[in-house]
Amino acid sequence: ASRVLPGLVELGLVERREVPPSSLFRLNRQNVAAGFVVELSRLRDTALEAMGAAAAEMPMQPVSVIIFGSFARREAERHSDIDAVIVRPNGIDADDDSWTDGVQQWRESVRTITGNLVEVIETDRAEVAEKLTSKRTLWRDVARDGVVVHGATLDQLRNAVHA
Repeated sequence: ASRVLPGLVELGLVERREVPPSSLFRLNRQNVAAGFVVELSRLRDTALEAMGAAAAEMPMQPVSVIIFGSFARREAERHSDIDAVIVRPNGIDADDDSWTDGVQQWRESVRTITGNLVEVIETDRAEVAEKLTSKRTLWRDVARDGVVVHGATLDQLRNAVHA
């Protein structure tokens, strides 16, 4: 940052104020590039919104789509994959062609949106509450870090009453 900020000050994108022994820097929101910097800072949230919109376009609506892992924790790097749990409605088989086509279409959309590979774990509505409350590391991570981009919340899924 100490090498980059002087150049941004020179461009007028950042303002510098000396407060000895420190220097304070502030984004100059009147600079034409400031809007782009702000948008870049919202990149994760924008991507999550787009993932939710892609899920809403699936021909067979999932009960929930949950993003977890490094992307959800704001720790993703450029080679990180996007980890997702997609909850199938009861009564739809995992190998139903319409369902699998929709999941694949969603994966491809998210790959296009983010540029990252997408790993999907599927479960159905009847099993998800038990999984989210289990002691298995994977499901504890989903329950702790998961960001719902479509459908039922984690609390709703955890509290589901099995029929």
